[in-house]
Amino acid sequence: MNWQPGFSDPQNWILYSDEDLLVVNKPAGLLSIPDGYHPELPHLAQALAPIAGKLWIVHRLDKETSGVMLLARSAEAHRVLNQSFRERALRKLYHCLASPPPEWQTKDLDLPLRVNADRAHRTRVDLERGKPARTLVQVLRRGDSFSLLECALLSGYTHQIRAHLYTAGLGILGDTLYRPKGVDVFDPRLQAARLMLHAYEISFAHPGKGTELNFQAPYPPDFEQKLASL
Repeated sequence: MNWQPGFSDPQNWILYSDEDLLVVNKPAGLLSIPDGYHPELPHLAQALAPIAGKLWIVHRLDKETSGVMLLARSAEAHRVLNQSFRERALRKLYHCLASPPPEWQTKDLDLPLRVNADRAHRTRVDLERGKPARTLVQVLRRGDSFSLLECALLSGYTHQIRAHLYTAGLGILGDTLYRPKGVDVFDPRLQAARLMLHAYEISFAHPGKGTELNFQAPYPPDFEQKLASL
């Protein structure tokens, strides 16, 4: 039985579990944390609590972003993992489908960002007031209308990938907030029901044992289907 209409059984989201942490593949459309204006909306810890007990959120993904997330199962594990995030000791890779196909193969987007920079609450490159931010981008597969990109975050700001790609003239399929000029949003090849951004891989030290861990989250069906048309 589905936990919530439109979502699969949360048991199927779990990639790894032990006494200290839980690693899951969050489905698109599910909030990472409770909504401040609509607390009745389903969120990740709420969905997992019946099978995993009390959980501490370590980091977030936007609602429409799918992929790998860490949750702590104790206050101490939460403290250690938070410290790892503050020190940027974790490695995070995202995959996305973006248009138009870039002329370059790799790109180092080392550009300062300012969060909540306009009336639409977008993150923008701001050379004067922005904070240091860096995204390394690599083309994994190239098509005529869009490409599969891998983005490595060396900082972690809201909408960082979307803002950096926008500055480079690229837009993620399904993104209605960051639309570069020249991208034909009415092209049927570029249509997507949601943001085609997926947190693909995370590497970090176990909060209790110190051993290095690495997890990859399989693409969800809608991402796979769109990628197949590349």
